[in-house]
Amino acid sequence: EAVAADWMLEFACYCLCRHFREECAAEFQRWRDVAQALINGLSNIPTHQKKIVYLCQLLIRIGEGKELEWHFKNKERISALESALSFWTSLEREEVKLDKLHEDIHRLLQIQAVAVHMEKGYFKEAAEVLERLFTDSESDKSLRVKLATIIKNKDPYVPFLQNFSYSHLISKIKSYIEIFMKDNETNFLIQAATKKVESKGLSATEMQNQTVNVNKTHKNSLDTKQRFVDFSLVWMPTNCLLGLNNLQNVENRGDGCGRKRQRWTYKEDLELKSGVREFGVGNWAKILVRGNFNNRTSVMLKDRWRTLCRIG
Repeated sequence: EAVAADWMLEFACYCLCRHFREECAAEFQRWRDVAQALINGLSNIPTHQKKIVYLCQLLIRIGEGKELEWHFKNKERISALESALSFWTSLEREEVKLDKLHEDIHRLLQIQAVAVHMEKGYFKEAAEVLERLFTDSESDKSLRVKLATIIKNKDPYVPFLQNFSYSHLISKIKSYIEIFMKDNETNFLIQAATKKVESKGLSATEMQNQTVNVNKTHKNSLDTKQRFVDFSLVWMPTNCLLGLNNLQNVENRGDGCGRKRQRWTYKEDLELKSGVREFGVGNWAKILVRGNFNNRTSVMLKDRWRTLCRIG
């Protein structure tokens, strides 16, 4: 059971990385929901899984980056990129050695967390983010002063910020993903799963009912020559299964276009409102997992909530 749970989370992380790197938005959103459901099902994070969990959470939040979705940390409301920075800091603690790439990503996350507010005209909020993310240390002083001046002048498109653009951040994250995937390419679980996916054309919504053949060469040695993990029988926390079941019947729509729009029911609207009251705006994956929705994704929940807010 523990091996199966580990595999599912590792594979979800692998798919998130792959689709983030290849900019496959529809598949990234699907695997984001799967990863979030699995993470929500953890009562605590095993030490050996910390890096996987932090990376998933980082990518999920960077995927929301330009949207000013709110997350909560110690009851304080923070933006998606601030939350991403928190998980990046946790990731850095798990690294054996930090290099310039780590430093660049950290700095880009700090700057973009401020810049995204300015781009939308929220200069007061940008100043608050600046206060939270930058210390009074000498190493931060120069950048802090520059950003404070930009906020004061209300000019988010100055050449200085173009050197620390959101696209630059994405490029650096992709570089980190390349290294991560290369370092983990010998992982026997990912290798076996990847071969199965590529040979059968499996998607996130089919993962639950497939059998993965795991070879004996696992470094910890399996008792039998071959071990089969049947996802229809594997133990998973109830809330994980609910989240995956919500995804199960979503059609494989390639680039996400051309799927027939399904009308929202009154009951689904009530489920969404109840979820927002319980978990807060922005926690769409958690609301999706706990609610009773008809073939919805967290993106659909977010869009529907905006519609409900507009119509009162």
